[in-house]
Amino acid sequence: MAMKIILTSIFVDDQEKALKFYTEKLGFVKKSDLSAGEYRWLTVVSPEDPGGTELLLEPNENPVAQAYQRGIFEQGIPAASFGVEDTHAEYERLKSLGVKFTMEPTKVIGQVTIAVFEDTCGNLIQIQTMQK
Repeated sequence: MAMKIILTSIFVDDQEKALKFYTEKLGFVKKSDLSAGEYRWLTVVSPEDPGGTELLLEPNENPVAQAYQRGIFEQGIPAASFGVEDTHAEYERLKSLGVKFTMEPTKVIGQVTIAVFEDTCGNLIQIQTMQK
């Protein structure tokens, strides 16, 4: 059996704000919400794949995490990439919800179209579609 990715994380500056953005704007659903000391083990998943890869909304309290998050943001590097059926349609949907984009839908390598937005929690997020 091949190895599978079951969990990945993204640093956030406020877990509650992140949960609200990732569920209400992006459409993910909360999977886990457990107390972990003063923080929470807080994950979201795609509603289309509730048993799939979980995204941990991880507090960026560690100074190294803060420096990393700030550094890749300032360099314009997305912290995560999510697949969508239609980048242009998702761009319009998210923009209508007030999401701030730093890159409009752009065709890059081959038939791939990407767009990049701010998640309000210190990250740039890329969405992408493979065009047929």
